[in-house]
Amino acid sequence: MTSDVRPAGPAETDWAAAEAAIRAVPTSAEVLLACHVSPDGDALGSMLAIGLGLRWLGYRSVAASFPEPFEVPETLAWLPGLDLLVPPDAAPSAPALLIALDAASPDRLGPLADRMVTSSTIMIDHHVSNPGFGDVRLLDPIGAATGVLADELLRRLGVPLTRPIAECLYVAVASDTGSFRFDSTTAAVHQLAGRLIAAGCEPGEISRQLFDTRPFGAVQLTGEVLARARLEPESASGRGLVWSYATLDDLSLHGIRPATLESLIEPIRSTVEADVACMVKQIRTDEWAVSLRSRGGTDVARVAVGLGGGGHRLAAGFTGRGSLDEVVGKLRAALG
Repeated sequence: MTSDVRPAGPAETDWAAAEAAIRAVPTSAEVLLACHVSPDGDALGSMLAIGLGLRWLGYRSVAASFPEPFEVPETLAWLPGLDLLVPPDAAPSAPALLIALDAASPDRLGPLADRMVTSSTIMIDHHVSNPGFGDVRLLDPIGAATGVLADELLRRLGVPLTRPIAECLYVAVASDTGSFRFDSTTAAVHQLAGRLIAAGCEPGEISRQLFDTRPFGAVQLTGEVLARARLEPESASGRGLVWSYATLDDLSLHGIRPATLESLIEPIRSTVEADVACMVKQIRTDEWAVSLRSRGGTDVARVAVGLGGGGHRLAAGFTGRGSLDEVVGKLRAALG
């Protein structure tokens, strides 16, 4: 008796279609790689790994980009392949191939999503909230990181695991597994990490760059953000919410860049009395990037999707508009 249940992750036909779509593009044609706004280690690491792999295959016009603000986080500014990056307004307008990485929806690509109208598109992602888009879809909603899919695609294309590619992939996987602490860390993930280390990665140095390197202004702001934190035990159906925020004035006062704020949710999420942790980061006067984490009792991807965002069951986010109180109020209502 056969089962009608398809295993999670791309089917063999999906992998074959992705490989065929890439090989169908002449090496002289323009290829554009795009990842989500405010890229993290998985988005940027996966994108640069694919870009370096395409270069190895002989593609001469490969560009990589992401929406404004076009700023590489300080913790990722050492990555190999950064010379592939171009601002979104300088990205090819009609590439022969667009490869979207780690974007849970086309909206996360900003204006770069417009290229999907005229370009063949491969989507590579692992967000459970991803509705599916593009001509070819490599989607694994239970995968640990988009970097895992990027590694498999490069392997199928015959690209060797060079040290620069391995470093990009290690950053991708380490970032989205919380340095191999999250539930998504499987035996296969550790096996992949072992291959990447064997290819020349230095896990200690990479971890220091990713998790233990911050400007002093960020250290000071962390203290202020923690002092502002609010615990609401009755929120999230009684499971508890802890939240804090940072503003544009904070960035100016401490002389730090917006990307530095991405790590500020980590000390907040350790609050044992709250199932849900939230960090609200001001982008513009009335616009906020909201990061959500769950200790397991709340599906924050469901909450984020309802508020126009996306993500995973235990880690998600959305963009809120209005005042800080209005954004947090909408979140409270969505949590129940």
